[in-house]
Amino acid sequence: MIRTPFLRSTPACWLIAALAVALSACSTRPAQPTASAQPAKTVPAMVPSVQGGGYYKDDGPHALVPSHLDHVPDAEPRIEPIYPPSLRPYTVMGQRFVPMTSLHPYRERGKASWYGRKFHGNLTAIGEVYDMYAMTAAHPTLPLPSYVRVTNLGNGRSVIVRVNDRGPFLRGRLIDLSYAAAHRLGYIEAGSAEVEVELLTPEIITAMNRERRQRGEAVVHTLPTVLPQPVKVTSVPAPGDEAAAYLQLGAFDTPANAARLMMRLRDESDLPIEQMHVLDEDGRYRLQVGPFPSIAEARSAAGRLMMLLEVQPYLVMR
Repeated sequence: MIRTPFLRSTPACWLIAALAVALSACSTRPAQPTASAQPAKTVPAMVPSVQGGGYYKDDGPHALVPSHLDHVPDAEPRIEPIYPPSLRPYTVMGQRFVPMTSLHPYRERGKASWYGRKFHGNLTAIGEVYDMYAMTAAHPTLPLPSYVRVTNLGNGRSVIVRVNDRGPFLRGRLIDLSYAAAHRLGYIEAGSAEVEVELLTPEIITAMNRERRQRGEAVVHTLPTVLPQPVKVTSVPAPGDEAAAYLQLGAFDTPANAARLMMRLRDESDLPIEQMHVLDEDGRYRLQVGPFPSIAEARSAAGRLMMLLEVQPYLVMR
């Protein structure tokens, strides 16, 4: 990540920008419904952005930004499984980084920068879409995803952000915040600030949730810090006399990756766990759900799952 007072940093989005462009070039935009069919939407008010000099030449804010950025809430900490590919050491700009493999106590002071429209809509290091108006951050070695409290040492302001990207990579930079988070910390125009970063460990998050319950507030659902082990994997069964309808949601190189999607399916759908199967077919781990009583019901479920999980299920008869 490159940031002198006039230079920007380099989040992981830079490393996959070419891939993102290629993917977008190959995609087609679905036909838009007629105006009468579109539901009414509330469009947030927009205001001119601060056009300072604290960002890299072709990055920075949009000309108009949402007017409510002062009131964007902190990210709500939860205990999430660590994304396995993010645990591998890597080298960028001649530097080797060794990511943390667990959510152990971490507190460090250093310089924070921010990244904006150049990366808005690109994929982060864990495959999520970067939203410069959400409370997120990039860090070279913290577990992904994780939650940190960032305090601007110059003015005492603090925010909680979800770390879901890699960067900054320039020596002397500690963390790269989203536009919204940097706005709330008050250093958008300056471009950088001295901050303290504290990782919110599972113990801290549990204590925060306990306090919220005592105040009668809703508590964010938490997930285990590691993927469920062992993942129950079965061999692909031989076809029977009467094939049944299943939906395949994905095929993966490891059972852990299949388990990640199965956890989302378990938490976000009403399907019983007994209908979720990870099948080993010559080293490819296929997540399938079923059986369904009929092909029509399987196709109906496919539509719901496609909207819910943003995957493309397809019908399997076995």
